[in-house]
Amino acid sequence: MKKESRVFRAETKELLNLMIHSIYTNKEIFLRELISNANDAIDKLKFKALTETDILDGDDNFRIEISVDKEARTVTIFDNGIGMTFDEVDDNIGTIAKSGSKIFKEQLEEAKKNDVDIIGQFGVGFYSGFIVADKIEFTTKSPYSEKGVRWSSDGTGEYEIEEIESKKRGTTITLHLKEDEEYAEFLEDWKIKDLVKKYSNYIRYEIYFKDEVINSTKPIWKKDKKELKDEDYNEFYKATFHDWNDPLMHINLKVQGNIEYNSLLFIPKKLPFDFYTKSFKRGLQLYTKNVFIMDKCEELIPEYFSFISGLVDCDSLSLNISREILQQNSELQAISKNLEKKIISEFEKLLKNDREKYIELWKEFGRNIKAGVQDMFGMNKEKLQDLLIFTSSYEDKYVTLKEYVDRMGENKEILFVSGESLDMVKSLPKMEKLKEQGREVLILTDKIDEFTLTAMMNYEGKDFKSINSSDFKLDESKEKEEEIKKIAEDNKTLMEKVKDILKDKVSEVEVNNNIGNGASSLLAKGPISLEMEKVLADMPGAEMNKAIKVLAINPEHGLFEKLKLAEGTENFEKIVDILYNQALILEGFPIDNPVQFIKNLNTLIK
Repeated sequence: MKKESRVFRAETKELLNLMIHSIYTNKEIFLRELISNANDAIDKLKFKALTETDILDGDDNFRIEISVDKEARTVTIFDNGIGMTFDEVDDNIGTIAKSGSKIFKEQLEEAKKNDVDIIGQFGVGFYSGFIVADKIEFTTKSPYSEKGVRWSSDGTGEYEIEEIESKKRGTTITLHLKEDEEYAEFLEDWKIKDLVKKYSNYIRYEIYFKDEVINSTKPIWKKDKKELKDEDYNEFYKATFHDWNDPLMHINLKVQGNIEYNSLLFIPKKLPFDFYTKSFKRGLQLYTKNVFIMDKCEELIPEYFSFISGLVDCDSLSLNISREILQQNSELQAISKNLEKKIISEFEKLLKNDREKYIELWKEFGRNIKAGVQDMFGMNKEKLQDLLIFTSSYEDKYVTLKEYVDRMGENKEILFVSGESLDMVKSLPKMEKLKEQGREVLILTDKIDEFTLTAMMNYEGKDFKSINSSDFKLDESKEKEEEIKKIAEDNKTLMEKVKDILKDKVSEVEVNNNIGNGASSLLAKGPISLEMEKVLADMPGAEMNKAIKVLAINPEHGLFEKLKLAEGTENFEKIVDILYNQALILEGFPIDNPVQFIKNLNTLIK
């Protein structure tokens, strides 16, 4: 039989070191993590048993057992779940959370700097045992292997793994507690019972301690809401969905009628660390008559709400339902629509009644909702548009589109501006002029914001208008318009000479008084804006996704007079270079030759 000594990978060693020299003041969570793992192991076995009826081999009394040995200073947790093969133990226990990945390394560094929650970040519940133990041993037996496996380590750098003779399916984990007196309480009966009640009371399977069931086996989602407190929801969420933080909010739904079901949904405080990786899977847990069927049922929740965790229990579903049947199941389709409506309704209530909490939600998950608006060419616009909030120049606060429209008065368009930061955008010359006019502007600092508004096209019949669009007007007066037309006509040849110097860097050069107090500005014509070009620059086909750029020169700025006076002199090209490059800088584009730009600027100042 195989017996080997292995060395942990470098990142795993670092993480274990942080566990052993624990940064946690709350050491008691180790038991919650190990019970949660035991619960998951039984869930996996039950799921397999739906199609592999022989896998249980007569052992279908699912349970979790805890025992302590005061003399040996050990705490032992047993479950008769799926167990693991030799290779599974080596893959799952020898490494942590894809330890070679870039995400893991970056977040491990963050953990070391800021004492962030490692368990919640990486889902390494098993290793939480090293918070209280200086040695961990476990034996496990999978129904897919003739042999069992024993694993042991003191967490300092190596582990031993070997095959053993075993007939008993499941996993037994033994923690050898550290000698310090502060760990002795985990050997006391009252402490074990207290921890189970506090953290794992709603685990789906009976937890035995000294031949006594010490948890509540009635699912939390089947209990009367009046019996439950926020603490009950929070602990169930953390134990079931492996998060260290309390959820931001929960939704408890009991529906009766043509389709009857219970649903318990949780909105986390933070995105899972792997949310933007291929390994992340969205979906809700699916039950029928309290029996677990599936862990990630994608059909129950739209992609733009994929950050939501939770479950659905529908008594009328078959235990043997397949994923293919799920996709066509009318009951699940109806449940999914109802859940979507309920989530939107609860978010709208939160937005109305607790703006600060909604802003917290928005900062973490707003991008997902905006992506939902964009999806399928704005098909979800009507459902999601009233969940959108953007920073506004009106008191520098987040506002809804409805709040903006209600303040518009006789204005016909919803104005917006895109930029890399709030401070940069607010200092734009056009923004200063609009502030003087008392006109409100939505400030878009997320790269996908403008794509969202483009997909929407309008809100309540009001079109969206970028203040960086070539046809945007700061001054609507006819007299001013005629005055600028005359200046443009008088300086037509001058503008043509500027265009000849800039060549294909811009499509047009024009006299324009709608750019605020600045000397020049870069505007965009057509469907692709300047900000969109920057976002699309790193994507395939970027050369095809360029904005049609217009260089606008302010005839009321002193530099325009300098340009006219320099015509025919060696300074003419230098002033053109300054006008073009400062317009690029204002819009957040890099300039081709910073050294030459500074030389030209210094020449002009002299």
